Amino acid sequence: MADDPYKVLGVSRDASEDDIRRAYRKLAKEFHPDLNPTKKSASEEKLKTINAAFAILGEPDKRRQYDLGQIDENGDQRRTYSRAGAGPARGPMSEDGGFGDIFSDLFGRGRPGMTGVRGQDVRYTLEVDFLEAALGTKKRVTLPEGGVLDLQVPAGVSDGQMLRLKGKGTAGFRGAEPGDALVEIKVRSSSDYRRSGDDVLQDLPITIDEAVLGGKIEVATISGRVQLTLPKGTSSGRQFRLKGKGITNATTGTVGDQIVTVRIVLPEPIDESLSYFLSEWRKKHAYNPGRKG
Repeated sequence: MADDPYKVLGVSRDASEDDIRRAYRKLAKEFHPDLNPTKKSASEEKLKTINAAFAILGEPDKRRQYDLGQIDENGDQRRTYSRAGAGPARGPMSEDGGFGDIFSDLFGRGRPGMTGVRGQDVRYTLEVDFLEAALGTKKRVTLPEGGVLDLQVPAGVSDGQMLRLKGKGTAGFRGAEPGDALVEIKVRSSSDYRRSGDDVLQDLPITIDEAVLGGKIEVATISGRVQLTLPKGTSSGRQFRLKGKGITNATTGTVGDQIVTVRIVLPEPIDESLSYFLSEWRKKHAYNPGRKG
């Protein structure tokens, strides 16, 4: 028969929900099998007991039922007896007057209908760089309990996306399956790239002579460097689309593009020869770039 869940978790009967949760986390960490390799079997059994206690006290409704005596330490309905002295009432007791159930408890065979308790899901947060999220990566997550998870971050994962690792949560009780690990991905911002759907956005600085004369320039993409041809007279703010250089959609398999927006950057300082040339040029070729008024 299971122990009093309050004693298992080491909390008083008037403990708050937060107190119970903190006590559970502390014990789950202390008796995690990965942290007790020389006593793995004993740790697993202890952890099952801890999980069973938390399955009752961690659920307000079950805790209330336990405090009222409606369920026992296993979470099962308590037996009731008739008041007429004719033996046990029919219901949870067996037809033989209850001795079969009593012996089952004593010798650990359990009762029909007893079910296990699935382990709890656990949540973690993992930060990755922009390129790691775009291209995929392998990460090792250190758990609060001291264990580790080896995680394959798929290419194209987005900020806030939740990855589910089946069976990597807390252990189940009475042979039930363990819970899952839910890992929320946080993507760090990049100074070079931004994301829009499956497209990658990039601002590319160019020189004044490249804008006027055109030419080929190198552009960094998430998958390597490529050549971009600038036509003569490229204005600042003009966009170029590099097909297939964006992010691979993990669901559809389609690949986005990289959209490059050029920004003309003037030299510092502007020397006398450039100033003289432009002042002379302006006398004969002044133009309105589109300003109104």
